[in-house]
Amino acid sequence: MSVVFVPKKQRGKAQINHEIIQRLLDENDQLVRCITEYQQKGRATECVQYQQILHRNLVYLGNIADASPSV
Repeated sequence: MSVVFVPKKQRGKAQINHEIIQRLLDENDQLVRCITEYQQKGRATECVQYQQILHRNLVYLGNIADASPSV
């Protein structure tokens, strides 16, 4: 599970900072590498869990970008 996501009851109004975003980007990089490796080995069905985490991370980052003021 992603290091950024916590259960709803433990969520607060945490500040989103560059460190958290970078950790997510690093995690996404590792997930993509893992997914690619599984697919190259013909084990595509085993990488579904990683694809779901990657998708969740990308949606989360997209929401952060949408909520951020335009630069």
